[in-house]
This record gives sequence, C-alpha cells and structure tokens, in this order.
Amino acid sequence: MNGAHFHLLVNHFPIVGVIIGFLVLLAGTFLKKQQIMATALGIFAFSALAAIASYSSGEGAEEVVEDIPGISEKLIHVHQNYAGYFFAFMLILGVSSLITLYMQIKQSKFIRYAYLLIFVLAIACGIMSAYVGTSGGEIRHSEIRSDADAPSSNKAD
Repeated sequence: MNGAHFHLLVNHFPIVGVIIGFLVLLAGTFLKKQQIMATALGIFAFSALAAIASYSSGEGAEEVVEDIPGISEKLIHVHQNYAGYFFAFMLILGVSSLITLYMQIKQSKFIRYAYLLIFVLAIACGIMSAYVGTSGGEIRHSEIRSDADAPSSNKAD
C-alpha cells in the first residue's frame, strides 16, 4: 500500500465523522438525552484522530500522484491549504469534545456553554469539510472540476 492508497482509505473518516457527529448531537439535544450527546462527543474525538491520520498521510499521497499526467500542482496546493485549516479545526473540535465530556461527567454548571461551542465548531468543521473534500476530489476527478481549474499540462501550474 502506498501513501496515496492509505490517504484515500482514511481521508473520508473525519469528513463523514463530523457530519454524523453533528446529526447525533442534534438528535441528543432535541431528545434531551445526555448519553446521545456524549456519543456525539466520542464521534468528534474519533474524527479528530482520523484527521491526524489523514493529514499526516497527505504528503505521501502527493509524492505518489504529483507526476501523474493530468494532475495539477495548483489543485494539490489548494487542497493542502483547505486541509490545514480543516485539520486545525478538527483538532480543536476533538479536544473540546473531550473537555466537554469531562465537564458532563463532572456535571459542570457550564455544560450548556461547552455544548454551544461544540455546535459552533462542528458547523465550522462541516463547512470546511465540503471544501477540503471537494478540493481533494478535484485533484484526480476532472469531471467535478470547473473549466478554470483544468490543468493544461502536468507541471505547468
């Protein structure tokens, strides 16, 4: 298995995880079930770990695909920029989720504010996941690129 293969195996977990976590958190909030909300926090923490694996494997994936005809360095760099922001926010979401879980166990009086922060971070990560996922897909899938993003040659960008 090369770097690109590993990256493709793990890169969907943080994206899908933040969406599923958000939906579970939303369900827990509406149902007023602390256990469901705690499950969402666990999903966010797992997604942050998956983001570490995905981000760490990005350079290896780049090394494999950068010399393939039709691959644009410009698209790779756009994806790297989005991935950096997404990675940072996912780490913040993951750590905040663990802190919130601890606050829930300790029955902190500030737990509502912690969950509000988690909601905001999850929404931000969800929005960023669309950009990082789309920009990653555009590297190899020309059918989803706009004409302006189409590479003219392998290294010309």
